[in-house]
Amino acid sequence: MESQSDAGSDPFDGYNSSESSFNDAEGLLNSFPGPDQTKVTIGRDAWLRNLTEEEWEQLGRNIANHTRIRILSLHCRALNDHKMCLFFRGLTNSSSLRQMHLYDNRLSVTGVRSMVPFLQNADNLKELHLGGNNIQSEGFSIMFRALRDSPIETLLCNRCCIESIEIDTDYSPKHLMHLGLCGNNIETDGCRGLANLLQRGDSTLQVLDLSDNFIDNEGVQILVEALQNNTSLTSFDLMGNDGISDQGKISLLKLVNDISSITATLHSNRTLAFLDVEDMNPDESLDADDEIQRHINEATEINTIYEGVSNPEAAGRKKVIKTQLHSEIRAAMCRLQGVDHSVFSDIDPLHLPEVLSLIGRHHGQGELYLALKSSIMTLFSTVNVRKCIQQQRAYHAAIVADYAGIVAEHRTKMEELDAKLASMDEAVEVNEGSNDLEHRGNKRRRKWWWGLWGGA
Repeated sequence: MESQSDAGSDPFDGYNSSESSFNDAEGLLNSFPGPDQTKVTIGRDAWLRNLTEEEWEQLGRNIANHTRIRILSLHCRALNDHKMCLFFRGLTNSSSLRQMHLYDNRLSVTGVRSMVPFLQNADNLKELHLGGNNIQSEGFSIMFRALRDSPIETLLCNRCCIESIEIDTDYSPKHLMHLGLCGNNIETDGCRGLANLLQRGDSTLQVLDLSDNFIDNEGVQILVEALQNNTSLTSFDLMGNDGISDQGKISLLKLVNDISSITATLHSNRTLAFLDVEDMNPDESLDADDEIQRHINEATEINTIYEGVSNPEAAGRKKVIKTQLHSEIRAAMCRLQGVDHSVFSDIDPLHLPEVLSLIGRHHGQGELYLALKSSIMTLFSTVNVRKCIQQQRAYHAAIVADYAGIVAEHRTKMEELDAKLASMDEAVEVNEGSNDLEHRGNKRRRKWWWGLWGGA
């Protein structure tokens, strides 16, 4: 990742503002600031060496009193520690600055200390560029603590002779999004300090540049563990750390795509969209390092595609389909990560038809054929038949349980209907009995009547 503090590039390209340049001290102090001026750039000019102590402090006051100034650049040895103390003594009460560029000066921890009152008062400062100075680890720590309550979002301390980093998460910038530390002397101890920053539950850090340091495999492992549950970092540059061997690079690969199991792949890091540890060969040939970086790039590209989707597991599912369910890709990644078991040993036999369907749809008939061969062999050699039967029984028992309430409701209804039918049958029997008695009574009356007539 290209450093934003390189002296060879203009950090203000494309910034729509009014800018003034000065040819002498008189113009700087008397005509500055102009009414529409929003940016001040002062580089390595011979006349700067003739400014008195009072004039350096006055320059700071002039900028502090101008509420329209947004960007200030004092670069390329415009300052040293002594001038820094004078300048920031006058600048302390400035609250309008949003960007400050102090790269490639001769500043040490003494100069950083002189900045502290200003940094604690800078309510609008979003970017601070300090690359190419000699602030060392102590200066970085002092500055980092001073920025605790500031709105700072970008902090670039590239090539600042920083070795160890001690970060107290209670005294860290709460809105920091971009931290540039390339070209320093950071080793394993520095990685431990950065791990505290990455593990913070409310971390806002999105970009971390640690290229061209002295980080080794142990440092990588510390950072990888810190990133297991981090969901803010999207860009991580480790290029140019010669102490990182294939072992460390494979740890980074496992961070974004752990092939050891389907569950591990699903839960691999889903937020890193850029993770660079090795320059890829420009030609078609790939050595071992290129192969690892290529697999890393494929995983981070999937993260990029699914960035911001409502379903956070979509990236993990895509990695499973692309790598776990493709025999050639999985074999290469298993070789790198030391995995020697079949993917089908992770799959419930009841889900095997769905998995085979995914393979056929995404990878074609050739991969489907290989998957069928592998899955059948795996089933015959590893599936516990008794357990499979128990799972099937449990499945049907669950269905029975789901319908138990419905069955009971219908049984009660049937009983009610049976009772009504029985009641109706009893009513019919009673009615038939009454009719029979009436018929016999009529018969007797007719006999009596005919007897009377016969007797006559």
